Amino acid sequence: MEEIQVVRGAASLQYGSQFGGLINFKFKKPNPNKEIELISRQTVGSYDLFTSFNSLSGTVGKFSYYTYLSYKDGNGFRPNSNFNSKNYFTHLGYEISDKTKVSLETTFLHYLAKQPGGLTDAQFYEDPTFSNRDRNWFEVDWRLYSFRLDHAFSAKTDFSLNVFGLNASRRALGFRTNRVSQEDIISEPRELLIDNFSNWGAEARVLTRYNLAGTESALLLGSKIYKTNNDQRQGPGSAAADADFNFADASFPNYERQSQFNFPNFNVALFGENIFNLSDKLALTPGFRLEHIKTESIGSYQEITLDLADNPLLNREIEDNRVFDRTFVLLGLGATYKLSPSVELYGNFSQNYRSVTFSDIRVVNPSFQVDPNISDEDGFTADFGARGRFKDILSYDVSIYGLYYDNRLGEILKEETQVNAAGEEVSTGRLLRARGNIGTAFIYGLESFANWSIKETLFPQSEKVKLNYFANLAITKSEYLSSERNNVEGNEVEFIPKVNLKTGLNFGYDNLLGSLQYTYFADQFTDATNAPQDVNDNQRGIEGVIPAYDILDFSLSYTYKKWKLEAGINNLLDNSYFTRRATGYPGPGIIPSEPRTFYTTLQFKL
Repeated sequence: MEEIQVVRGAASLQYGSQFGGLINFKFKKPNPNKEIELISRQTVGSYDLFTSFNSLSGTVGKFSYYTYLSYKDGNGFRPNSNFNSKNYFTHLGYEISDKTKVSLETTFLHYLAKQPGGLTDAQFYEDPTFSNRDRNWFEVDWRLYSFRLDHAFSAKTDFSLNVFGLNASRRALGFRTNRVSQEDIISEPRELLIDNFSNWGAEARVLTRYNLAGTESALLLGSKIYKTNNDQRQGPGSAAADADFNFADASFPNYERQSQFNFPNFNVALFGENIFNLSDKLALTPGFRLEHIKTESIGSYQEITLDLADNPLLNREIEDNRVFDRTFVLLGLGATYKLSPSVELYGNFSQNYRSVTFSDIRVVNPSFQVDPNISDEDGFTADFGARGRFKDILSYDVSIYGLYYDNRLGEILKEETQVNAAGEEVSTGRLLRARGNIGTAFIYGLESFANWSIKETLFPQSEKVKLNYFANLAITKSEYLSSERNNVEGNEVEFIPKVNLKTGLNFGYDNLLGSLQYTYFADQFTDATNAPQDVNDNQRGIEGVIPAYDILDFSLSYTYKKWKLEAGINNLLDNSYFTRRATGYPGPGIIPSEPRTFYTTLQFKL
């Protein structure tokens, strides 16, 4: 990565309608100063970890290129958790003229991992490295293509066109049950889910700069079209133990979870924003996004009811064909005001929208249920803050924000029901985790970042010493303002810790650099009913609080000419913790995080 960008306010509407803005990952570009630049990084680490990253980059006349191959392999810290990944990326660029250039990018990824499954709370606290699943697998095959045209109509007007496509698949295979502690029944078929993605789209933008009231302003207009033809199938896989991603319907005709759907979705959008530099100090950026989304679901699922002896009482195919059309407009406004050359105030407001596709609701899971009437979320995001610098000693960014969610998607615990022979809905006595539109929620808090150069403060004359302290603190509150669900109104929103702290030191002398970072997360609920944790639970592990945890990471690097040696220890204190209670793959259950691990990297740059 070259850099990671955070985009909020009206500016975020040019990229989509999501809540809270977006994070943009920018790849490195070709080196304009060399015909060939080679970077090779080889890493070994704990649990047989080996990674190899190799890139070539350069510019030859009007032709430029950047390409890399990344390979990863390891066994993981739990049994049944080996993985293998191959990732290839290429950027090819050609400058047709001083005003026109084209580029082509391709990304290939293949990932295969064995999954050790989830744990109950009791299992986690007894032994977080335990695994009772040895037949679960996950595979991703990803192929992404992009063609881009950039043209300058004049010194102040630029045009870009990006045409992209995706051809990918995702396969999940394994034995799952809502009794996480249950041993794998090797005679039973494994559940197999296969998703195929065939998407394409095009996005065009025009950016022009013009004079207004003696200052230069800028107008951006764009449009995007996006079309998908995805399909999803769920049913019985083989009863073997290897990564066999083939369905075995004929061998297991009464397997209770089967479905097959196509999702031909369509999306078109128009967007724009204008930066009005009203003075040397004040700038306003209004923006809009006009969006049309058509979501279709074409397919059927099997409803099978078995008696206690696993004989079928009911086996019928139910068609589920739906069309969901919506068109809406989102507005946003951003503003900045320079109090001084080194201090700036800023504020942002934008309406938000998050659409739900039918593919989100059709996966059948023994411990998870989705409301068939699930619908889109909408709301707004607002923030106000200040950022600046004090000489070369201190840089900072402090802001307060609020996110208003209507029809927020969330999860609750409910009793499972089914229809008996008399047509009555009766309880099965089992708890299910159900996902749907929970209610109206409001999330607000404070985000802050500061970087203090201790070196510039105490010994500014030294050129070789490097020493600075950084802190990134987020304090968040959340509440469900209203809900039609039981035991939800007034509760906290799930997966939101009250405190998120990252702090540490960057230090070094000459070519020796180091970093020490401490991370702390407060506890967080995992469902809208705010179910507490039961440390003695030895059945499910999918509901309850995620306890607070902290992590200390340490790293060192030394550079000598074309060589660089890096080494580090993650989770230096060897804390035992987890960040996820999976309701499906790779669980269900608690997914333990890594204990103390080591790594060493040797880099060669030519």
